[in-house]
Amino acid sequence: MSQHPALGEGRVAVVTGAASGIGLAAALRFAELGMRVCLADLGGVALDKAAATVASVAKRGTADVRPVPTDVSDRGAVERLKDAALRAFGEVAVLMNNAGTAPGGGPWDHYEGWRRVLDVNLWGVINGVQTFARTMIEQGRPGAIVNTGSKQGITCPPGDTAYNVSKAGVKVLTEGLAHALRGVEGCQVSAHLLVPGSTFTGMTRATSKPPGAWMPEQVIDVLLAGMAAGDFYIICPDNEVTRDIDARRIQWAADDIIRNRPALSRWHEDYQDEFAAFLAKR
Repeated sequence: MSQHPALGEGRVAVVTGAASGIGLAAALRFAELGMRVCLADLGGVALDKAAATVASVAKRGTADVRPVPTDVSDRGAVERLKDAALRAFGEVAVLMNNAGTAPGGGPWDHYEGWRRVLDVNLWGVINGVQTFARTMIEQGRPGAIVNTGSKQGITCPPGDTAYNVSKAGVKVLTEGLAHALRGVEGCQVSAHLLVPGSTFTGMTRATSKPPGAWMPEQVIDVLLAGMAAGDFYIICPDNEVTRDIDARRIQWAADDIIRNRPALSRWHEDYQDEFAAFLAKR
């Protein structure tokens, strides 16, 4: 299978939120491809254990792996992460801004939850892009910046409004990043928005995998295939939601604006039958 040109053997990946879930699955896959990997997450046993797991599949073992305790909401910590990657390996080919947290809160409650979720989910990605992008462009080699978004940042289901806002911000930021990179003469760095479906990770708070959920490794399979194809929007299905269902949900959400329907009409009792009929169309 062809690969994105940034994923060559001996090149360097930096992954945030790498101690578990999608981030750990990505770090493992990058190491299996012969890449050297910096794993960034909050310091502690989980990060050390993840680094040892990744080293077990890396070409040169621990020499190809660096765990870097990092609070992505702290710009200084992210700058230290970049310095550590460059000091250890001399470049950064792939930056995967994946660290995330939940829950946040509703429109008028859980203020501290709002601050925590926005600081990590949105400002963590802003800090990553602001810190790494220029360096990656100036390297003059193929590179990729992958930001982990969410379907909740596109269709915005009621419930955790703070989380939706954070992931909608990641979508808008990554779209702007992709456009800006296209405008830099000679730039070989691409941007990609990873949008997982239901995935069994530490954030799900489930003790066992729900039947509808994918495993993180399946998400990374779709990510690498999408990067190889040059896709920007890399939207993953799961065991219950197909790509066609995702497309119809996204279309319905956009049509709320175009047709001047009530906000989030998909969940409005007056539109439930209409949405069900729309979803059933072939």
